[in-house]
Amino acid sequence: MDCSQPSLEPAAAGPSLPGPSVIAPLRAVVRLRRRVCLLRKRRLLPPGTGPASGAGAPRPGCRSGAPHAHLDQPQFFTFDGPAEQPSRTPRKRRRRSRVVLYPETSRKCRPHAERRSRAQRCLLLLVAIVGFQVLNAIENLDDNAQRYDLDGLEKALQRAVFGQPGAVGRIVALLRDYLATHVHSRPLLLALHGPSGVGKSHVGRLLARHFRAVLEDGALVLQYHARHHCPEPRAAQDCREELAGLVADVVARAEVEEKTPLVVLDEAELMPAALLDELHSFLQPQRAHHFHNAIYVLLSSAGGSEITRFVLQNASRALPASSDGDRDGVAAVQAEEDLRAGLRSLLVQEHPLWQAAAIVPFLLLDKRDVVNCFRDEMAGEGFFPEQARAELLAAQLSYYRVAGREFAVTGCKQVVARVNLL
Repeated sequence: MDCSQPSLEPAAAGPSLPGPSVIAPLRAVVRLRRRVCLLRKRRLLPPGTGPASGAGAPRPGCRSGAPHAHLDQPQFFTFDGPAEQPSRTPRKRRRRSRVVLYPETSRKCRPHAERRSRAQRCLLLLVAIVGFQVLNAIENLDDNAQRYDLDGLEKALQRAVFGQPGAVGRIVALLRDYLATHVHSRPLLLALHGPSGVGKSHVGRLLARHFRAVLEDGALVLQYHARHHCPEPRAAQDCREELAGLVADVVARAEVEEKTPLVVLDEAELMPAALLDELHSFLQPQRAHHFHNAIYVLLSSAGGSEITRFVLQNASRALPASSDGDRDGVAAVQAEEDLRAGLRSLLVQEHPLWQAAAIVPFLLLDKRDVVNCFRDEMAGEGFFPEQARAELLAAQLSYYRVAGREFAVTGCKQVVARVNLL
């Protein structure tokens, strides 16, 4: 809007002016425009230059000073004074961070807080479950081994079997490892070999008696004597079918009761090849799984001559320990390992059944072991176990005399017959 003052004087010549009804509003508009121009000047002029200062007042029009003010001052409206505006430096506008909004239904978490993955909780839960299962399995193993009372079996064998500490320890160790669990991938085959009278059949009877007691079922223990169940005139095929039926009944009943049966086969050296083939078939992996949860004990005199030769050649190593006792003990253990390896290679030539067997050799008995056999048999028959009388009876037997030691040729085989003559 231009602030120049229009002229309202009547013209010298020309047409006649409008009437008073038109001039009055026009004058009001002019007065309002002057008022607006005056207000603008007061805001744009610096202090001390207004009408109240000593400077001259502006003319009735609002053109004086207007062009300069129009060039020097900004063209936008502001409430700041003219002196304040040039002195202000523009400030940088701070960019406000946007507020992150979360839904009301979700869990609010601070962005800077450490986030824990749910997979970590699942991993901890899995570790706890696996640990509990392992602990439970260990407890079940202990319970399964305690069912067979192997500690009591070991004590009974050590008390009743003379002169065979190594064989007794190996038998108990093999049974302990096998009976630690009920489920197996193959059966346990124990092959007890040695000369006549060294205690093989006695160990078989003790094992059968112990398992009948701990299993509380005599049907889970099978004792098979080749000379009695399969005599010479009988056909080998009939004996094979009978043995297969007996073993199948025992293992099937043991599987129902979740127990491990025991099958003792005495005089295995007299068994025909058909019976050995049937026993070998029990060990094959294609048989039913309940055939794998069983213990087979073979009592045989096969390899007796090899064991006798070994004992006589290593008689000096069994003497009381000297200054080199540790070295002699290590040598004796190594010699026994060699004996087992030699027996295996010898027996495998007769039948492959012994390839999968755990061979336990029974050594020759010393003379003092024979004396202990006499005393034990005398006590069992009601006689007083006198030491002098037992030594007198033992002196009547035949012995191998090597390196200052005496080994019984027939072991304790003739002890029962000698005591019955008293």
